[in-house]
Order: sequence, then C-alpha cells, then structure tokens
Amino acid sequence: MRVRRWGTALILLLTATAVPATGTGTATAVAAHGPPGPLPLARLFDNRAVSDNSRPAAADFDGAGRSLSAQDLAAAGWSPGSVLTLDGARLTLPRTAPGMPDNVIANGRPVAVRGRGEALTFLVAGTGGTAVGTGTVRYRDGSHSTYELTAPDWRSGPPAGKAVTLPHLNAPGGQLPGAVRLYAVTVALRAGREVSSVVLPKAAGPSGALHVFAMSVRDTGRDRTGSWAASTAGYRAVGPWTDRTLRLVVHGGAGGPRARIRIANTFAAAPVDIGAASIAVRGAGAAAERPPVPLAFGKGHTRVRIPAGAEAFSDPVDFTVPAGTDLLVSLHLPGTVTAAPVHQEAAQLSYLSAAGSGDRTADTGGAAYPGTMAFWPFLTGVDVAGGPGSVVALGDSITDGVKSTSGTNRRWPDVLARRFQAQHALPRYGVLNQGISANRIVTDRYPGEGVSTDTGGVSARHRLERDVLAQPSARTVVVFEGINDLRWGTSADEVIAGLRALAERAHERGLRVVVATIAPCEGYPDCTPGVEARRQAVNAFVRDHGGTAFEATLDFDAVLRDPQRPARLLPAYDSGDHLHPGDAGLAALGDAVDLRALVPGRS
Repeated sequence: MRVRRWGTALILLLTATAVPATGTGTATAVAAHGPPGPLPLARLFDNRAVSDNSRPAAADFDGAGRSLSAQDLAAAGWSPGSVLTLDGARLTLPRTAPGMPDNVIANGRPVAVRGRGEALTFLVAGTGGTAVGTGTVRYRDGSHSTYELTAPDWRSGPPAGKAVTLPHLNAPGGQLPGAVRLYAVTVALRAGREVSSVVLPKAAGPSGALHVFAMSVRDTGRDRTGSWAASTAGYRAVGPWTDRTLRLVVHGGAGGPRARIRIANTFAAAPVDIGAASIAVRGAGAAAERPPVPLAFGKGHTRVRIPAGAEAFSDPVDFTVPAGTDLLVSLHLPGTVTAAPVHQEAAQLSYLSAAGSGDRTADTGGAAYPGTMAFWPFLTGVDVAGGPGSVVALGDSITDGVKSTSGTNRRWPDVLARRFQAQHALPRYGVLNQGISANRIVTDRYPGEGVSTDTGGVSARHRLERDVLAQPSARTVVVFEGINDLRWGTSADEVIAGLRALAERAHERGLRVVVATIAPCEGYPDCTPGVEARRQAVNAFVRDHGGTAFEATLDFDAVLRDPQRPARLLPAYDSGDHLHPGDAGLAALGDAVDLRALVPGRS
C-alpha cells in the first residue's frame, strides 16, 4: 500500500497485489476505499435480461432462466443503444449485445445522473412479482429527496401502464408464447433543483426483484405552452394506408412564434415511419392559407421512425401559430399502416390523400386530399414557444365534445381557451383537451394493447402521466370524470378514492388540482336511481373537500341541471340523449369557470 497526500485529504492507493483474491480481501478493499461513489448506470449492470433466440440460455432475467427476446425487441423498434421518448422523457436503451449484462437489480447503489427538470423517469420491470423500493435523489445544492419506485411484474403487470409489450419469452428450452412487458415509471423531483446523482432503491426483500434498464431527468419545457392536444384513446384498424399523406385539422388555442408537434405510437406493437411532416394555417377545407412549413426531427432529419409505445417531437420551427386558429398538420406515411393509435371522437373532419400518392405534405392546395376521416391518428400535440404554460382538462365524452357541432370548436375547453386568450389580467394559458369518450377514472375501457374497436381509452389513473403530467408546462389539471364509472357499477367510494389518488399524484408534481362535480343524466337508458344516488355521494365529496383534497371545485352539476328536476339536464342544454350537453350546454360550462380558480397561487 502506498500513501499519497492531496491537499488535506489522505488517500490510500491499493495495488493489485495488496488485495487477496478472496471474499474477505475484496471486502477489505471496498472498506478501504469507502462507500462507492456514483457510477454511470451501465457500470452497475449485473443482470442479463435479453437473449438471442438462437441462444436463449445466455440470459437469465428472472432467476428461472427466462429472458426477453432480442428479435422481439428489434421488431418493436427497441434496438440496443436507441433513444426512445416515453411520456416526454428521453431514455437510452442499453448498448449491449444479447446475453450481456443490460440492467441492474436495484441494490441501493448511487448512479451518476445529471439534469434539471420536474421528474425522473426509469425504464423498469419486476421479476417474481411487483417490486417496490424507496430511493434517494441527491441535488447539486447538497439537498436530497426520497422517492418510491414501483416496477410491475414483467409477466403479470397491467398492460394499460406498460411502455412496450413483447409476444414471447425465451426459456432454456426455447421460445415460449406469452406477453412480457417493460414499464416507464416516473417520480417527482424537487422543483428548480439540479440532480447530481440518484440512489437506487435497496433490495426489495420479500417482493419481486426491481430491474432498472435506463433512467433520465425529464423536463417538459418551462419555455413552452400547449396550444392543442388529444389523447390516444385506442389502437384500431385503419386503411390499409400505403404511401399516403394525412392532413389533420386541429384548432390551436394559445399562440406563439415557434411551434413543434408531438406524434405518438401509443399502444402499438411495431414501429411506424413518418416520411415527412409539415404545419400550416388552414385556409378552406384541406387547403393551406400559405405554403406549409416543413418539420424536421432529431436535429434536421425529415424522416423519423417511432418505436412501439414511444413518441417523437419535431424540432421547433419558426412558424407563428395565431391564437384560436385552425391548423393543418400533414404526415406522410411511406410504408403500409394497418392499425394506428387514434383519438376517435375528433368532432372535426380531417383529410387523406389517395393511395400511392406519396408525400403531399408540401401541397398548399387541397386537391390531393379526396378522403376524409373523423378521427385523429398519431398526432397528439402542438406546442408553441414561450407563454405561461398549460391548463389540462382531463375528462370523458363531455370534455371530448361528443354531441357538439363538428368543425365548430364548441367543446367547453375550446370556450375556456378563448376566454383565457381574450383577457390580460391573468396568465393567458393554453388549454389542452384530454377528454376521451367513454373514459373512466378507475377501470380501463381499452385494455392498453392489441388492435381493438374499443376507443374508450385506458383509465384516468393509467393515462395521467402521459396526458397530464408530461404535457408542456402543465400548471393546473381540471378533472371532470366519473359518470361512466358510476354507470358501469363502480361504487361512489371507489370513484372518490380514484379522485384522491389523481389529486395526490398531481400535487407531487406541483400542479394545481381542480375537480368538477358530475353532471346529471336521468333519462339516459342506464342512468338508474342507483347511479343517481352514487353521483350525489361523489358530488357531496367534491363540494365538501375542495380545500383539502384539491384546491378548488367547479360545480358543473349546478350549471347543467334542471332546477325543476335536478337529476336531469336542463332541456336547453340537453343534446337530446339526456347524457351529453349540446352546444349551449358546453358553452355554459366553459363560461361558468372562474378563471382565477385555475391559476396557481390564487384562491
């Protein structure tokens, strides 16, 4: 052993011959060095999760010799070393060959991670059951915070929350059928502080082993505001579309001098290729007011491949988005697309070029777009540079605008967006409509994977991360859901617990939470007296807990109900089906909101 002094610190340098090749000697060496410092995650990899189909025994993910298929991962677009964007976080997959260490079993070790943002995202899975552990985030200012990380089991975890599903698992005797999954899980960071390292949870003990493949700090962009958004509500068969261009009509709320779009391949099993994209202010029909502005991805690439379950943001481009204006976002699909993630109830016609017509994203006129569609595939957001941030409306069909007049942007969040843009006393927030027809708080309508005709979406609890917390500069969430849960037998207590859980998670990320009472529905076929009793119980909780469980309430029930028959919609506001308000009812909702209630820091 040699001794060297460096400043006032005494450092012990151990040569290779000073440490016997025994367990005791190794322990002595570690003790001499002191606690290990933060290392890059890849330096800690101690488990082999991925094997080649020709050598399935080369990996052992779960301790029983089973592993993920490298070929299945490649087919999903999850190749070694690739960068995936999941719920707004950029995660780099391990750059390791099949059969080599590619993840670490959480063991309390510190990981070198740097960055400033509002959340930390992990790519994880549990083996032997759901794995839960508590870790620590250390910040450059010397402070720290704790986090709880939950990794659902790779074989039995919920499909609705997964990042990717693979169709097989490899075993020592060969490949077996059976879905396996990886999960992107996000935890809160302390606002405004720069991360210096992250201590992984300690061994989970009697629960499953917690495997970590990748991690990164997520910054949703404090210099951006959401102008338009839509939730992916399902994964449905389309076309087939081969070498065609989609021209999607969306209505921007907030304006700004630069823009970017978000394209999502949510729920998919295979990657999708976008050959080109553009944005323009809409003229008439499918025609642009001026020549469309081309969009690029990944610092200048006109094409982008989006892996299964992932998303892509375009590079910000100099394009002025006027407030309250229809936009055209055009996407060229160079290959064949047979299924797509969609927002089904667009209340807006969009356009589709003829089969084999190629890239028409640069067309100013609309002649190349003879087809129409009443849903939005792939596109989930338009953001603008600057601005104060976004209010997110999380809801079901009433928020989605079902029964509003198509093409007129009369959804209640549209009304709210226009009100924010028309005033100057408060921040001029963008309003993002994350309503999904038939959506529920507690249970999933669409299971979260596979081609399906059900486009009611995964539950609010399973989509909160993607549709609210990962939205650009989200400041406030307005939750207006629950009637579908009650109509399908969920108890009032379960709905209340669901609202509490949504509020707690939003509060962890620093969002203001505003909850609306559930509107009446007597006269709709399944709105029974039992549903009405449960609705009244939930509304009583919302009205009584505005200052404790959440910051404010919106009494949408009081706005829409008939004073003479409080269990029914006011006839002037009823679309005719007794469940959904028409244009007048939606306008009444949007006009009834006290804008001050949506601004953080105000009563």
